[in-house]
Amino acid sequence: MTQTVAVLGTGKIGEALLSGMIRAGWRSVDLLVTTRRTERADELRDRYGVESVTNAEAAKRADILILAVKPQDMGRLLDELAPHITADRLVVSAAAGIPTSFIEERLTSGTPVVRVMPNTPVLVDEGMSVISGGSHATAEHLAHTEGIFGSVGKTLRVPESQQDAATALSGSGPAYFYFLVEAMTDAGILLGLPRAQAHDLIVQAAIGAAVMLRDSGEHPVKLREAVTSPAGTTISAIRELENHGVRAALIAALEAARDRSRELASGNG
Repeated sequence: MTQTVAVLGTGKIGEALLSGMIRAGWRSVDLLVTTRRTERADELRDRYGVESVTNAEAAKRADILILAVKPQDMGRLLDELAPHITADRLVVSAAAGIPTSFIEERLTSGTPVVRVMPNTPVLVDEGMSVISGGSHATAEHLAHTEGIFGSVGKTLRVPESQQDAATALSGSGPAYFYFLVEAMTDAGILLGLPRAQAHDLIVQAAIGAAVMLRDSGEHPVKLREAVTSPAGTTISAIRELENHGVRAALIAALEAARDRSRELASGNG
């Protein structure tokens, strides 16, 4: 049976999902979008052939509603949707830090809710979306959600109690790598390389290392040791990283990200 999917809040992540779904075989006529601006609605209609509707109309017509709004906008959106959503709808939240219980309490009793934490590489079909079911979500609901987010990368199911940790690792994870690339580029300039060359060297090293991690099945320690010769250049660099507490700093950073996710979930935004 054909299902109608509505993306509510079609910013960058919402548009990435929309584009990925169409490439994966969804028909434009089965997709709805909501936007704040008329110009944005016209842009999405011209680009993807989808219909732009109000939030209330999306709630009435769609079988699956994807809430791709900012966490601070979720309460207001749910107040708008609640009178129109029946318990046979699937509600998928892609808002950071918002627990399924927050959404379930504001909708018709028994409404299935699935929580998803995507990351920005969904924009290039290399995302990781971490999926957790609420108290009324079934395996079928989770499978529907995986089908949607699988069109823009990989998916992983975890208990909702692990979502804050997943947000720290995966949701925020790309930023850590960009930060590292930025720092290494500056180091390359200090060592005498032009910025463009330093950037290209580091980005390709990152891509190659990521592919080896994904495809080799080897533990990262073994891959690192394969580059680390006795008394060589790499071990000298590793010693400095350890001396400066980089490992401890990363652990502390991820703990801080997890704790902030918990604060958002508790409403202390």
